[in-house]
Amino acid sequence: MAFVYVEAMADFLSAHAAAMPEKVALVDDRPDGTIHKLTFAELNARANQVANVLLGLGIHPGESKLVWCGQNSIGVVEAISAARKLGITSVPLNYRLSDEEAAYVTDHSDATAVIVDSEFAAMFERVRGDLPKVQHYLVFDGEAPEGMIALDPLVLAADPGEPNIPEGTESGSTMIYTSGTTGKPKGALRRGGVDPSQGFALMMHIGYQPDDIYMPTGPLYHSGPGGFMAMAQVLGNTVVLQRKFNAEDWLRLVDKYKVSSTFAAPTPIRLVCNLPEEVKARYDVSSIRRMVANAAPWSYALKQMYVRDLPADSLFEVYGSTELGVNSVLLPADQMRKPGSCGQPAPMVEIKLLDDEGNEVTGTGPENTGELFVRSPSVFADYYKQHDKFMAEHRDGFQTVGDIAYRDDEGYYYICDRKKDMIISGGMNVYPAEIEAALEHHPDVLEVAVFGVPSEEWGESVHAVVVLREGADVSDHEIADFARAHLAHYKVPRSVTFIDELPKTGSGKVLKRELRSPFWAGRASQV
Repeated sequence: MAFVYVEAMADFLSAHAAAMPEKVALVDDRPDGTIHKLTFAELNARANQVANVLLGLGIHPGESKLVWCGQNSIGVVEAISAARKLGITSVPLNYRLSDEEAAYVTDHSDATAVIVDSEFAAMFERVRGDLPKVQHYLVFDGEAPEGMIALDPLVLAADPGEPNIPEGTESGSTMIYTSGTTGKPKGALRRGGVDPSQGFALMMHIGYQPDDIYMPTGPLYHSGPGGFMAMAQVLGNTVVLQRKFNAEDWLRLVDKYKVSSTFAAPTPIRLVCNLPEEVKARYDVSSIRRMVANAAPWSYALKQMYVRDLPADSLFEVYGSTELGVNSVLLPADQMRKPGSCGQPAPMVEIKLLDDEGNEVTGTGPENTGELFVRSPSVFADYYKQHDKFMAEHRDGFQTVGDIAYRDDEGYYYICDRKKDMIISGGMNVYPAEIEAALEHHPDVLEVAVFGVPSEEWGESVHAVVVLREGADVSDHEIADFARAHLAHYKVPRSVTFIDELPKTGSGKVLKRELRSPFWAGRASQV
């Protein structure tokens, strides 16, 4: 039970460095044969050095905001750890965003410093003129462009001792930007991390152990892989990093390091299961004991593939979100018994279903649906500088992200639709309003409606229905190219149809359900 103690301490990394200094904390093993490892003592010293560099640059403990950007690497974990030690707000930046989107997130967050992998430093070079609040650009794992600072030499010269911060400084906060319902991303601010008692209860419920080997299946800027890595680190687990997902390389790392724990969206696991049998046969995956499935619903067919190829008793599914944390858990024994369910409430989580009038739905079965509201110690604190949007989704201490659900007579929940228009494609949240706002700037587009359509590969893919201005002649490829210039590539419509007029209500609201229904016909779930 030692991990209860380290979670309660000011910084668990310092505690692990003292208690088990020689245990390997991080492994960065790349397909080209490059391998870097850090023990807990080394990782703690490096995180302290990064923190002391930031202090020397004028970062204020407990106040400042730091944007970090990079693929999974030791440098990213050091930046996250340093921010936590200083009690500052860590803002992960999705490196797949367009320049426009990256500039908006960085500026809106009020970050005064950026730590970036050299691979993505050029993006910040292009948008520096739009970031008047950023005072320092710190570049790791490579050369720094002119006007930016090479971080690695500063870290090597910095004091490895614990940073000197004011007594009582709260543990570092996180602010992850989610796609916006009105066209702009929202910063979901969580102060001080996950509630310790709830985090511990979830760890016990899933059965994590101090000797687990954790590998995030997906980028650390995503709240799932990053959040479960934080829990693994609290327990003193070794963390294996895969810089960028590749299905066979994922199997190689699982086999080589006997990975026992991971978190994954459906798409990467589908790619693993779809590998040729002779490729899968080369690798031993029997070490996996806890596969946490989330980020998008796993289909029953994918679960069948998983239990065929990987340990059947390792599959857990959770329902949650960046804003609300983990809300429900479906245990391995229920995966085939409860197809389509996302499980029962997670420890210390209360769930209510409310109808459109705000009344609680108490009945069971698919005919008794309601918007799912959650109350728990780990619900996020606010949308940064957008409190009105937080309150719009708040009901008497309960919060929602707009999912529609029902429960069965055993208390298992099923997500069947979304009140909002959000699309989940390959585990990434995509809001149609963001895409519509971009496409409406096309000179030949009069109106556009965007929604998700079924995709075997991605779960949902982005579809756009476009009304062109009279006399315009634009192809679907031109629409996609225009979107690609303004949006991250995963938000670009995979398919486009053209119609003369969008169906609307008497008040002028677009009837998206009417547009969506032909694509989802005959399916029990609409997501």
